[in-house]
Amino acid sequence: MDIKDLKVLIKMITETDITEFEMDNSDEKVVIRRGPKTEYVTVAAPAPQAYAAPQQQAPVAAAAAPVAAAPAAAPAEAGETVNSPIVGTFYRAPAPDAAPYAEVGQVVEKGQVLCIVEAMKLMNEIEAEYRCKIVKICKENAQPVEFGDALFVVEKI
Repeated sequence: MDIKDLKVLIKMITETDITEFEMDNSDEKVVIRRGPKTEYVTVAAPAPQAYAAPQQQAPVAAAAAPVAAAPAAAPAEAGETVNSPIVGTFYRAPAPDAAPYAEVGQVVEKGQVLCIVEAMKLMNEIEAEYRCKIVKICKENAQPVEFGDALFVVEKI
């Protein structure tokens, strides 16, 4: 391929949205790229936190103690948590005037509905994965929940 052909090829590429062109034949290979090269940096997010920590070292240390104590208290209350599988709104009962699905101290069977998490106007029933006793209800009725939030603390039976 001569220079004249390359110039024509480059002109055609710059007049379109193409960002990369590659041509390969038995004698030669031509690769034309335009635009910025994309780079992925995986270490960029933790750096600002490490930089900010020395500025407020004493308050962060004081705040870390209660945070560390909270997770220690939850497992001491009894074994396992039932977590929200989706983002939505937590409901303890099927209707505002109905009785709640589960109460503290109640023994529930595997497959029994514990609560509802509404997401995008769909009512998703959260069921017990095993026979257990409800030790604690972690969310209030009609409270928003995130993926992975603890809904119940339960004790396997």
